[in-house]
Amino acid sequence: MIGRLNHVAIVVPNLAAGTAVYRDTLGATVSAVQTLPEHGVHVVFVELPNTKIELLEPIDARSPIAKFLEKNPSGGMHHVCYEVADILAARDKLKAEGAKVLGDGTPRIGAHGKPVLFLNPKDFCGTLVELEQV
Repeated sequence: MIGRLNHVAIVVPNLAAGTAVYRDTLGATVSAVQTLPEHGVHVVFVELPNTKIELLEPIDARSPIAKFLEKNPSGGMHHVCYEVADILAARDKLKAEGAKVLGDGTPRIGAHGKPVLFLNPKDFCGTLVELEQV
């Protein structure tokens, strides 16, 4: 059901500093900042030959990732994103097998302009999983 790894998301306390580490220290190409109010984040993508790294910074204290930073002030890995061909079919199959889809189960538009869903980490080896339809 899952396809290729789309990205690994890392929450950072300071997006400009995180961008500088990847761009200046590691020599990576980093996208322009996107602000996604519906997700409560500022985001950049670090482009790699085989995948991407997504750096996330909360817009404000109401952001879903603000609590993550409270527990992890230096930031850290937040989730992995896998591609799926049909997000509704994937959601229905996972739910039928007992996996919990976070939220109300309705896909939302993610940073790439494509439908996404998140899956409960308790069902996936302690890792928050994002599915993105491609």
